[in-house]
Amino acid sequence: MDIMSISETEIRERLARLGHLRQAIAQAIVGQADVVEQLLIGLLAGGHCLLEGVPGLGKTLLVRSLGQALELQFRRVQFTPDLMPSDILGTELLEEDHGTGHRHFRFQPGPVFTNLLLADELNRTPPKTQAALLEAMQERTVSYAGVTHTLPSPFFVLATQNPLEQAGTYPLPEAQLDRFLLHIRVDYPTEAEEQDILRQTTGAGGGAVPKVMAADDVLVLQKLVRDVHVGEDLLTWITRLVRATRPAPGAPEAVNTYVKWGAGPRAGQSLVLAAKARALLQGRLAATREDVVALAAPVMRHRLLMSFAAEAEGVAPDTVVAALLSAVKLR
Repeated sequence: MDIMSISETEIRERLARLGHLRQAIAQAIVGQADVVEQLLIGLLAGGHCLLEGVPGLGKTLLVRSLGQALELQFRRVQFTPDLMPSDILGTELLEEDHGTGHRHFRFQPGPVFTNLLLADELNRTPPKTQAALLEAMQERTVSYAGVTHTLPSPFFVLATQNPLEQAGTYPLPEAQLDRFLLHIRVDYPTEAEEQDILRQTTGAGGGAVPKVMAADDVLVLQKLVRDVHVGEDLLTWITRLVRATRPAPGAPEAVNTYVKWGAGPRAGQSLVLAAKARALLQGRLAATREDVVALAAPVMRHRLLMSFAAEAEGVAPDTVVAALLSAVKLR
């Protein structure tokens, strides 16, 4: 299905459901408008998101609320140092037919066989288990004993990291971080929002999330995202932005000073898709410069390998991205 194959009325109806989806999530989540928007962008673009924030900011509640509003199956896995790949992907069980005595192996699917998977504290599990999950994220399949099992559709992984406690953790390598469409920062709420949280979560009622969209609607919207228009000027600008993240003669000063290794082509693909999804989320069928500016940091902050000078001076990837947006002009 593409935009040209359905009527304008149908498109407007589906876009209106996205507004209802935001309202439904807001019944359980106070504030965090940017985080909710970026999560929905990741879902519509068919990518996965990495959330970073201190404990207690409602990351688990957020993804559970999203699953309830979308009528999607939701599972949560707490990653620990002793977690094995089979604990995520599944394993084979030996079963016996009591009538014939014949024994056979049956594949028992793991928690990855779901629509929304919350991988809590992904950096607390060893690389072998991390790699098993990230392979499933990329291929959307699980291979076990020579048999390939297809994951449900839609399939959306929301992984979290705790930025405070790094003792005993296994940080994700840059090549694996690159598999995430967006790196979303979850900050503390404002004073007014925090007061609303206290009021809403300590009373007798509240928190129910209505079901406003089915899985089939999500799949249709994901297809529509691909048909959102991106002009050649915008495409050229995105290409130049990504290439400007790589240290080289003539690159922006902030890059040559603070970046050791820049973003690869997947960053450009992610930025185009995310910009398209944001445009559709806001009821537009064409991406704009504002979409790119809004998503440049979430797309690229985990794809920039910062230098020692950046660490010594406390320069964050977002600072470099902001400098790039100013230095690389849209022609």
